[in-house]
Amino acid sequence: MTPKPEALYLDLMKKTLSFTLWPEPPIPLETFNYSRPPLKRYLVSLVSWILRHMNLELVHRRSITEDQRVEGRIWPGYADTMIGLKRLDNLQYCIEKVIEEGVEGDLIETGVWRGGACIFMRAVLAAYGIEDRKVFVADSFEGLPPPDPDKWPADRGDTHYRERFLAVSQTDVMNNFKKYGLLDEKVIFLKGYFADTLPAAPIEKLAILRLDGDMYGSTMEVLDNLYPKLSRGGFCIIDDYSLKGCKAAVDDYRSKHNIDTEMIRIDWTGVYWRKE
Repeated sequence: MTPKPEALYLDLMKKTLSFTLWPEPPIPLETFNYSRPPLKRYLVSLVSWILRHMNLELVHRRSITEDQRVEGRIWPGYADTMIGLKRLDNLQYCIEKVIEEGVEGDLIETGVWRGGACIFMRAVLAAYGIEDRKVFVADSFEGLPPPDPDKWPADRGDTHYRERFLAVSQTDVMNNFKKYGLLDEKVIFLKGYFADTLPAAPIEKLAILRLDGDMYGSTMEVLDNLYPKLSRGGFCIIDDYSLKGCKAAVDDYRSKHNIDTEMIRIDWTGVYWRKE
């Protein structure tokens, strides 16, 4: 039986966004240069600068397995999402379920990196001709915030803010939407740290709430502000449950609000549940 056009389109979108249609190419050595000791960082930058003037590039060839890419276990050099195919499959399932059952509300991801998961959200809506839902794209577009241990003690010592690889500008994310033909008035950008943008965000109801904030504080700020807006029957998806801070925030919020709905494992790090 030939798959329906929307199924073929969405399958191709997942493989394209995750770059799993192609072998992972070597990446410029400078991509992760910020995490090296100062002397190595200087030497890599110097050699790279010299080579650029010769129309050459210093690259690093990584040994990456297919399972690592499918499960989103790497920070990819070229993909527009790092969540892997299993979490993209889950996202598709959740969106199709709320469409099928008429669960009211928009879709949001909080912490979007290059925008791949949000692009896929918009792609699913487009594939099914859905015109009455928006996709909210919430991020600082400058990387993660430094930890605030006075407010969120569980974040003490967190170093995500140093990872400049995680900082992708709003312009770059918008351009990624454009290259897939999916940047339109249904896509709403919320630029800034969650504590500043989410309390007054123009969101009435949500059907899909997808969190990818890594830290305790970032996760708790999203849950505090947006979980009450998640419709009954909507899905709450946690990308980073394997991270200590994120897991603690999710567990604390669920305990405080007596949420005992079973969390379902997606892969090695992702979980989700359906609001009752």
